[in-house]
Amino acid sequence: MLIYSCGAFLSLILSFTIPQLDLADDQFRQVTIDRETNQYLGHPTTVLLEDGQTIFCVYPKGHGKGELVLKKSEDGGKTWSDRLPTPASWATSKETPHIFPVTGKDGVKRLILFSSLYPIRMSVSEDSGGTWSQLSPIGEYGGIVGMADMIETGKGQYTAFFHDDGRFIAQDGAWTGLFHVYAVDSVDGGLTWSEPRVVAHLPDVHLCEPGLFLSPDGKKYAMLLRENSRKKNSHICFSEDKGKTWSTPIEMPRSLTGDRHQGVYADDGRLFISFRDTVEESKFFGDWVAWVGTFEDLEKGNEGAYRIRLSDNHHRGDCAYPGVELLPDGTIFTATYGHWDVGEQPYIRGVHLNLEELDKMLAIN
Repeated sequence: MLIYSCGAFLSLILSFTIPQLDLADDQFRQVTIDRETNQYLGHPTTVLLEDGQTIFCVYPKGHGKGELVLKKSEDGGKTWSDRLPTPASWATSKETPHIFPVTGKDGVKRLILFSSLYPIRMSVSEDSGGTWSQLSPIGEYGGIVGMADMIETGKGQYTAFFHDDGRFIAQDGAWTGLFHVYAVDSVDGGLTWSEPRVVAHLPDVHLCEPGLFLSPDGKKYAMLLRENSRKKNSHICFSEDKGKTWSTPIEMPRSLTGDRHQGVYADDGRLFISFRDTVEESKFFGDWVAWVGTFEDLEKGNEGAYRIRLSDNHHRGDCAYPGVELLPDGTIFTATYGHWDVGEQPYIRGVHLNLEELDKMLAIN
């Protein structure tokens, strides 16, 4: 695998063959969304509103568990507001938050925010993030990293995904050593949710934190899965019935092996997928990276076009639960947490980039 930095440093690693671009030192791409002295800030989630410029970012004061903080950008992530008022119950969040836009069958648009463990709770905004309801349980069940992702399956209909290891799926749950990926369904624009159903599981590995991508023709979903036992590569499975049933998960290439895959389609139809690099032999092991390729690459198990290091994480693998947004001008904005300064607590960083520019840097075109 060739690794290119802006200083033209080249190296060879045998885990995969696609080139890798290093943007970690490109400070002009980076924006600090929030930072607090001696305070861990982590695991952000983002949503881009329909105006193509307003982005909300939500994250906990702590490693997953902790009071949720809300900030807003009105210029595509370049500058950020002070911390905004939030409901009192957001201070009781037990896990990583996740925010999504939804539309009811009546055309009413809302933002919904989930906080998980037991029970999974949800907060709703009906005024484009101006005000929010208190966190309230969506059912008598819980889970981990809920909801890791969500898809629209029809008018006012959604399916959301999370995982659990037996501890939180029920109030009296206990560790089982087995990971199951669950789905829940909504038919009223995300206001209420069904009981969970298992959609992915393998007994010999720990599959979790699903990230979903729709094929360009709209006929197939790919689900990318973290493998938390670290025995094998990350996995992938597919659905051709809008997420009702899924193929048996199989391993992905090393180039896509990592944690918490999230991404967008660029204007040219390629996928940009952000995640934490967990390939031990990788030059960028434990850092915030991204993969560029196509849906066909996902289907065929190809390595893809290239990878990118977005930022250098200085403390083990504690980084990169990202939000990823595509702005109207083709710019990709992605945000996550990480230990960006040696010896300091993690904080929230955003990065702007454009695939056409990166292609030229790698002389791909």
